[in-house]
Amino acid sequence: MSTSANNRAAAEALPSVAPRKASEARLEEIKLAAGAAHASNGNHLGHLNPQIQGRDSYYELPALKQPVWTWEVPLYFFLGGISGVSACMAFAAQIFHRDPDVIRPLLWMALAGAAICPALLIADLGRPSRFLYMLRVFKVQSPMSMGAWILVAFAGSVFAALLGHELILHGYTKPVLFVLRWIGEFSATITGMLLATYTAVLIGATAIPVWSENRNLLPAHFLVSGLGGSAAILELAGFLIPPMQFLGYAASGLETIFGAFFEFNRLPSNAPIHHGKLAAAFRVAGLFNGPLALLVRFFWGSVPAGRYAAAICFLAGSLLSRYAWIWAGRVSARDVGNQFAAQRAGEKI
Repeated sequence: MSTSANNRAAAEALPSVAPRKASEARLEEIKLAAGAAHASNGNHLGHLNPQIQGRDSYYELPALKQPVWTWEVPLYFFLGGISGVSACMAFAAQIFHRDPDVIRPLLWMALAGAAICPALLIADLGRPSRFLYMLRVFKVQSPMSMGAWILVAFAGSVFAALLGHELILHGYTKPVLFVLRWIGEFSATITGMLLATYTAVLIGATAIPVWSENRNLLPAHFLVSGLGGSAAILELAGFLIPPMQFLGYAASGLETIFGAFFEFNRLPSNAPIHHGKLAAAFRVAGLFNGPLALLVRFFWGSVPAGRYAAAICFLAGSLLSRYAWIWAGRVSARDVGNQFAAQRAGEKI
């Protein structure tokens, strides 16, 4: 009797084994069935390596699980980036005593995002209890666990900063309020920076080829998008001041560079953002928050209408970009031939 047959017989003889042993027995059954099917197709060596039979199977199961996130998650990525960077901008304005009028709207923008983002996550998860369960553990190695704690810490920090700021504006001058505001703003800056970038780390840490391939650039891409989005909202609110103009130029210029890199990086794993309808959406997003916003600002940025148009272009492109990256992940998970090829070559994606 062969070794595989002995293993299967042992598994059948022990019905009360631990869950791990039962899982191993089930995997052994799948392997044997896959090898038999492969051999019946004329490949007598199939039993030696039956797991790689095509472009999208592993023991006749999907090699990669497609992202199942609903529409709320890309919107959470978008709003989380803007709210996180808004807190950072408020702290910078407080430190350098520049444009104090923008501190209050920036803090309110940060708090609004901190309130909306948990609701979006809960809507995706289905029940509030699932979000609370994520807070039962603190696991540094898990981007998902860290993200939940970052969001909670950010919301508390922004609330403390805004509370102190509002009370000071209304005439309360107790020293404890100034301490509360400074501690809140500093903590919101740290957690806000993490909130604006951790979502990129979250998708980059997966095995999805198109996300994994761009994992080093995605955090900077998401951070710049949040910076430009925050500045754009302030411009639409009427803050047509030179710092917002500078940030608009900087964000659009950097997004143009990112878009060029994504376009010319023609590795096979980037195929979803280069071919098909998804590629068109990805390019439109890059056009709006990159070259188009930059050109509109350059030619018509001296008038309010031009500033408003550039801000709208950037916000539309940034929002579409978040959805395009999620769509690209779904397409990439279905086409894993490149991943199998890399594994055969001894590489790691």
